[in-house]
Amino acid sequence: MICQDAPRARCYLEVNTAAIANNLAAARELLKPKTRLIAVLKADAYGYGLRTVGRFLWTQGVRHFAVACLSEAFELRDALPEAWILCMGESLDGALDTAIRQDIRLTVGACDAAQRVSQAAQQTNTPAKVHFKVDTGLHRIGFTPDTAAEQIVRCTALPGIALEGLYTHLALHNTQSDQAQQAAFETVRTGLLAKGIAIPMAHMLDSIGITRYPQWQYDAVRVGAMLYGNTPNGYAQPERIQPVGRFCARVTRVFMVKAGELIGYDDDHSLMHDTRVAVISAGYADGYPRVFSGKGEIEIHGRRAWVLGLICMDQMMADVTDIPETAPGDTAILLGGGVSLREYAQRGGLNRNECTAIITRRVPRIYL
Repeated sequence: MICQDAPRARCYLEVNTAAIANNLAAARELLKPKTRLIAVLKADAYGYGLRTVGRFLWTQGVRHFAVACLSEAFELRDALPEAWILCMGESLDGALDTAIRQDIRLTVGACDAAQRVSQAAQQTNTPAKVHFKVDTGLHRIGFTPDTAAEQIVRCTALPGIALEGLYTHLALHNTQSDQAQQAAFETVRTGLLAKGIAIPMAHMLDSIGITRYPQWQYDAVRVGAMLYGNTPNGYAQPERIQPVGRFCARVTRVFMVKAGELIGYDDDHSLMHDTRVAVISAGYADGYPRVFSGKGEIEIHGRRAWVLGLICMDQMMADVTDIPETAPGDTAILLGGGVSLREYAQRGGLNRNECTAIITRRVPRIYL
C-alpha cells in the first residue's frame, strides 16, 4: 500500500509492512506451541499507525491485541470488529460501559477499580471481562503480591466481574529481580488456584522477556517493540529483526550563509565557515525533538549532514556544504536508512520506542 500523497508530503513516515511480517515471524519462533501472541498496538502502534498495522497483523493471523487506554481500544475495535482487545491501563472516566459493550478486556489493579467496573457492568447488564494485574516490582499499577490473592477473590465476587486473565510486567532491572518478580507472580497465581479461582490466561512477558525467559511464557506473551524493529537487548539473533520505518522530510530551500552568522533561533553557535544550508520541512511538532539541535545527523543523497541551530516547530536546518548536489525537493532521511534506530536513540538520549512513538499524527504514514 502506497500513499498517493507521498510526492506532495512535506514529511512522512515510511512503514515497511514486510519487515513487520518478518519480525512477527521471528517472535513466533520463540513461542511454545500453545502460547498465544498478543500484539501490542499502544501509542498508535508505536507511531506506525494503529488502524493500518492492526489490520495488517490481522491478515498475518494475529487475533489478540493490547492497547494502553480506552480511546485506543475504541479505535482498534472500529478497525477490527472481531479482534480480542485488552486495555492495559486502568480507566477513571465514564467510558467503561462502552468498553464492556464493545467486548474490550479491562485491566484491574485495585479494589476500587474493580468496584467501578462492577458498577458499569451492572448498568450495561453485560459481564465485564477482566484481567487482574499484580504489581510484582515495577510499581506502576497492580495488586500488592502479599494480599493480591485475597483481594482478587473478593473482586471476583462482585456482580458483573468475569475473571479472564492474570498478569504482571517485569521491570527488567537484572536477572535476580526478574526472578523475584516471577516468583511473586507465581505465588499469587497458585494461591488463586488453591482457592478455586480458575485463570484462563496468565501472562507476564514482553518482547525482551520472551528472549530472556522463554520458560515463563505461561498462556500468552505481549509483543510490541520487536514487531516494530526494536531488537531486544541480549537477543541471540539481532540480525533476524528488520527495521520497519524511515522518517523522511523534504528539502525546501538551499542557500549560502556567511561565517559568523547564527542559524535560526540559536544565539550561541555562530558558523565557523561559509556554509551551504538546507531548510528541511520537519520540526519538533512533527516528532524530531529539539534534543538533536546542533548534534543530530541526517542523510541526504546517502551522505551525512549535521543539524544546524535550534530545531524549530515545523522546520530544521542542516549543513550540506559537503553535499553540493542538494536541491529543493530532495528527500532527507531523519531516521532510518543509514541512521539506525539504535544510533538515533543513543545520540538523542532517547528510549528506542520513544523515537517513533513521538512522531505526530500530522506526519503521513506511507505503507510499503
